[in-house]
Amino acid sequence: MTWLRAFGEVVRSGLTIEETRLEPLLALRTAVGVALVIGPALWLVSPAYAASAALGAYSAGGATFQRTWRPRKVIALGAGAGLALSTFVGYLAAGRLLTFLPLLAGWAFAAGMAWAVGSTAGIVAATTVGSMLVTITLPTSVEGALEHAGVIALGGVTQAVLILLFPIRRWGAHRDALADALAAVADYARRLRHDPTAPFDPEPLMTARDAAAVTPSQARTRPPVLHGPRGLAERIRPVVAALADPEVGAPAEGPGRDRARELLDAAADVLDAAARSIRRGAPAGVPPRSAEVLRVDEEHEVLEGPAREAAERLVELLGEALEIAGSGCVSGRTPPPPGPPSAQFLMRPTMFRLLPIVVRAVRRELHRDSPVFRHAVRLAAVATLGYLIAARLPLGHGYWAPIASVMVMRPDFHRTYARAVARFAGTLAGVALATGMVRALGPDAHVFGALAVVSAGLSYTLIRTGYAYSQCFTAAYVVFLLGMGGQTWEQTVPERVVLTLLGGALAMLAYVVFPAWETPRLPGRLADWLAADGRYAAAVLRSYAEPSWEHRADMRRALLASREARAAWQEAYDRARQEPVRPRGLTSREVQDAQEALKRFGRAAMLMESHVPRADSRLIPEAERFAEALETDTEKAAVDVREHRNPDWEHVEEALHAWDDAAGNRSPVVRREAELQKRALEDLATAVSRTPLERDVGSAREEQRVRAALAAEGDGSGTAHRDG
Repeated sequence: MTWLRAFGEVVRSGLTIEETRLEPLLALRTAVGVALVIGPALWLVSPAYAASAALGAYSAGGATFQRTWRPRKVIALGAGAGLALSTFVGYLAAGRLLTFLPLLAGWAFAAGMAWAVGSTAGIVAATTVGSMLVTITLPTSVEGALEHAGVIALGGVTQAVLILLFPIRRWGAHRDALADALAAVADYARRLRHDPTAPFDPEPLMTARDAAAVTPSQARTRPPVLHGPRGLAERIRPVVAALADPEVGAPAEGPGRDRARELLDAAADVLDAAARSIRRGAPAGVPPRSAEVLRVDEEHEVLEGPAREAAERLVELLGEALEIAGSGCVSGRTPPPPGPPSAQFLMRPTMFRLLPIVVRAVRRELHRDSPVFRHAVRLAAVATLGYLIAARLPLGHGYWAPIASVMVMRPDFHRTYARAVARFAGTLAGVALATGMVRALGPDAHVFGALAVVSAGLSYTLIRTGYAYSQCFTAAYVVFLLGMGGQTWEQTVPERVVLTLLGGALAMLAYVVFPAWETPRLPGRLADWLAADGRYAAAVLRSYAEPSWEHRADMRRALLASREARAAWQEAYDRARQEPVRPRGLTSREVQDAQEALKRFGRAAMLMESHVPRADSRLIPEAERFAEALETDTEKAAVDVREHRNPDWEHVEEALHAWDDAAGNRSPVVRREAELQKRALEDLATAVSRTPLERDVGSAREEQRVRAALAAEGDGSGTAHRDG
């Protein structure tokens, strides 16, 4: 992608309205928290004091809207404490540049490294840098700094108390995550009716698993329904895939295919009803026709062999889903998940036990090639440089420039540039709106305080619809706060616009100077995914060779690792497609072909998983040899892909031939899936294997395709060709 096209995508993404469900009650509660801090401070102390108090309440409230599964009150308290600490420490060093600049650089670097823990930690840490830049201008003594820090922390406490006293949709996000997982499997079943090899994105299942991990205090109050159905969705997914697949399930045509379509449609209806029940906490009806379809007639059932086994297993699992849909999620009526009791809870570390985990996560990212480390370096450099440049300009409120940089910067190119564009557009609209109201109403601190609270509420309401639209009301909120403090619009508006533009430009320039492109990392991500899929396929095969709970547990762990590797690949691939960097090592077409081959490889393993025998079933010793061959060849091939060598599958081919000679037709389903895995691996090798000459020719052809596509878009011929 060229820089021109990349910037066009950036502008489009930054100004896009995201379709999401608004949460006005949450926004109202958080805005009330801001009002409870601003009002008394304005009435009892001073406007400047109220502005300082508002910063803590507003930032702590915004932190509770981040995507996290920990209690919102804990996030509010943590954000308030971080803001207070940064304010006080910043004031102690703010007397001289010699002391403040190293502190600012170090604090910004630490905030950037917080992304190693997760996006919520990174975003909250960035707000503490902004707090350090703003509030150090307010106190006049150490005692005053302590007082301001306490008031800022009080804002976080206020938000936490409101969350405790007025809970809104308690466990609502967890319910939504679980319901989305069931709905995703329902959608998958419907798509399988028309496309028996339809792909499935495991992200909803991964999100539901992440939401299922709870701290000990959460485990005591979590509704029982938020645990069992997740495993149900996990077990139904491979069964519906096996039923629909013409290789190992229902025949491609005839009465058997019609019966499979009926079962898939009924499964979708039942899963959707279970999802509605979990989301709303009330019983949900299932169409009578769907319930009738789920009755298996022993005498007149048209499905045979593996397809019939899959149908019977599906009906058994959907019986549990029917119980969930009809129970209204009453405590104690949710079926417990199968397996050992020790595997029934996913524990999340408490805040006190999180420190060693954070240290390990940060240590893993402390190397030059890490995107998180590069983001931390950029953040530290831009915050310091922005502060120095703004201090030399004949403008007040110079901290706005580094704040704009810090708040828009992200570890990847696209989000950094999109947020910079969105922030500038939102700031222009917000200051224009607020300026008009300030001029019309005249100087009145109490009116401006009320308008600041309203702006905060609107910003919270739109926080998930797009950064530009939320930032519009955030900018208005700041203008009203400054007006409350006695600043006239002639002083604030031009300064904020110019300094926001400067901060956004510095953030963009920093990524050009010290980038962290994902495009060169694609072969490594592909290799990680290949190795993880190989371990998962081997674990499934070992469950055939020796069925046991231990092998099932190994299979589950390998599946989760495979999903994580696939998610890391998908994230890297999506970022790489938006970067203005030419493909390196693999062209775009080759990357797509390799991705499709690995998806087919993983799907074959999933189909095998749907027929894994019970612990008392007969053994398939040939599966163990094939598992060893798969694991050996995929591990070696992962190294080959990473180092740009051609992979081969010598051991896989030998094991498959030995299986034919030894097993015959004793395990036809497993043998067919093993053949599908071999074909997928061969397609992968075809996608990534090239000679040096072919690599040069492929790169040249890729560039020609890009130029031809750009030319077609420029003269409109592409549209004419498609329409013609």
